[in-house]
Amino acid sequence: MKKVIVVGGGISGLCSAYYLVKEGYDVTILDQTDMTSGASFINAGYITPSHFIPLAAPGIITQGLKWMFNSSSPFYIKPRWDMEFFKWALLFKKSATTFKVKKAIPILKELNLKSRSLYEELLASHEFDFHYERKGVLMAYCTDKAEHEECEVAEQAIREGLEVSILSKEKLQEIQPVFSDKVKGAVHYQCDAHMTPNHFMQQLKDWLQSQGVVFRFNQKVEGFTVRDQKIASLKTQDTVFDADEFVLASGSWTPKLASSLGLSIPIQGGKGYSMDVHRPTDISLPTILVDARMAITPMDGFTRFAGTMEFSGNNNAIKKERVEALAKAVKAHYRDVEIQPDELNSATSGLRPVSPDGLPYIGKTSKYPNMTIAAGHAMMGWSLGPITGKLVAEEVTGVKNSMNISQLSPERF
Repeated sequence: MKKVIVVGGGISGLCSAYYLVKEGYDVTILDQTDMTSGASFINAGYITPSHFIPLAAPGIITQGLKWMFNSSSPFYIKPRWDMEFFKWALLFKKSATTFKVKKAIPILKELNLKSRSLYEELLASHEFDFHYERKGVLMAYCTDKAEHEECEVAEQAIREGLEVSILSKEKLQEIQPVFSDKVKGAVHYQCDAHMTPNHFMQQLKDWLQSQGVVFRFNQKVEGFTVRDQKIASLKTQDTVFDADEFVLASGSWTPKLASSLGLSIPIQGGKGYSMDVHRPTDISLPTILVDARMAITPMDGFTRFAGTMEFSGNNNAIKKERVEALAKAVKAHYRDVEIQPDELNSATSGLRPVSPDGLPYIGKTSKYPNMTIAAGHAMMGWSLGPITGKLVAEEVTGVKNSMNISQLSPERF
């Protein structure tokens, strides 16, 4: 039985392990943490065919410049001297063109739709019993500008064949009366679904362990041994791991590990914040507050409030002003819903691995035929977990991919 080492215990790593086990591989998962926190546990839990436009889109640079020095804004860049960030930012700027966005749309849509189907297959398999609802996601707006932009995207989504409807203020109040008068309407993407991430992560981990997958926690990779142009082993602080195949699914830490192998995979960690409210809120529909860049999700037993994008390096520091900005947005958009001080104090953060063009890196590199990369999913990591795992398993086994992934090449920059 061939051995595979998966570096990274987030949703991409666990889903890769799942499909590799199904193909008969002996899998070991290494993670530098105890696998109880991070972006895969605290995200909004969306499965989003609606998110077919990459983050690097025309206009984002202008908007980002307006926000970047305001530490409580939805998009914040901490001023710092960081050459890797400067290189990434230049690639991001080059990617934010109409031509490149148009080219990315079909593959993002296909990835999301295929991943949604795979989540539903996982649920139907009876190997899991996780929370999954296909109620759609609301894109709720308060300004004329946001309404115009969202309606334009909605019309494009309809042309792409997605299930979408535009809701007036009155119709929105009918289906979600908890909204305040400030909210003037929404686009409802019925094509989307949502889950409770931390519950599914635990179930997936339990299933993998039941199948003989070995988890090694608190194992920080320090280097690789290369023999005959193939990776022979990797070394952590206290162990050497040998394997036939290696999968690098280490999120925002992927560039550093790849660099030690002479590979350039530009990724920046985009920090997001999350708070859980374990009391009734009367919020029944997953919603993105467009103007505040914030996501609200009714999960299994609680409501999650998450959002913002912060580029400040790979750290888990909590900026109080950013958490408070999320709480203010909640109070402004909803009637009688307010984040309490103890809930604010329990806020957590996670790093989304953001590629310059908004597309993930999935596939092998020409330099090492037994190394597969699975990283750079930005805000769609949860949504794309299963399709990423399936594509990784196809790359490792050498079978024909279930979709064309040439645009996702780890060597495209």
